[in-house]
Amino acid sequence: MDLNKLWKILQEMGIPDHLICFLRNLYEGQEATVRTGHGTTDWFQIWKGLCQGFILLTRLFNLYAEYLMQNAGLDEAQAAIKISGRNINNLRYVDDITLMSESAEELKSLLMKGKVESENVGLKLKIQKMKNMASGPLTSRQIDGETMETVTDFILGGSKISVDSDCSHDIKRCLLFGRKAMTNLDSILKSRDITLLTKVHLVKAMVFPLVMYRCGSWKIKKAECQRIDAFELWCWRRLFRVLWTVRRSNQSILNEIVPEYSLKGLMLKLKLQ
Repeated sequence: MDLNKLWKILQEMGIPDHLICFLRNLYEGQEATVRTGHGTTDWFQIWKGLCQGFILLTRLFNLYAEYLMQNAGLDEAQAAIKISGRNINNLRYVDDITLMSESAEELKSLLMKGKVESENVGLKLKIQKMKNMASGPLTSRQIDGETMETVTDFILGGSKISVDSDCSHDIKRCLLFGRKAMTNLDSILKSRDITLLTKVHLVKAMVFPLVMYRCGSWKIKKAECQRIDAFELWCWRRLFRVLWTVRRSNQSILNEIVPEYSLKGLMLKLKLQ
């Protein structure tokens, strides 16, 4: 991200001058050196990029990307997919951008518009990092002589999108994340200095959200419902240190925890919001 172009973009986007001046003063005159195996390099000035961890990083990048998309004219382009009467041809989440159209020619047109405007604002699209997915026959695409990878699924915003719109893969993936998070809490769950209620709250705050992420767009079938129920009971049994081989009913464990909502119920609540 070119800093000089960023200040101009912020000005054109209507950001107050005193805020732009504040940001410019934070970044202008910055110098850095690189430590190597043979010592450190000479100091040099930084003209591009924002500091990692800067609290306004995502907002500034969003404004940069919004300016790019507006100038490329993608929002006004006719090439799009109609959803609920609206033409939608792009989805954006920080630096993840997904282009959509009903034909390969329209998609290429959208991509070329974005590519040209990106170069105008100092960004470069890497065709090798792009992925192409189609609901019909899959064929490889070439942009400016470079081949775009064709896939049957990809990750967007932490969610797995597949060509057959099957959510089961994404649900299994989230359940695996939940199991890993639950395993990482073992040392806390074993502690006798922490009350049962606190442990239950920890599971609900640090494990369940990983499983419920993006559940609002899932089509949950009977098999997935059973997997979700099994995962929740696995969590509570692990909390109580109860092995599956021990003859203790699931209901007795639930009676001891008395959850307000089951994990499946929490997902349904999110879907209905």
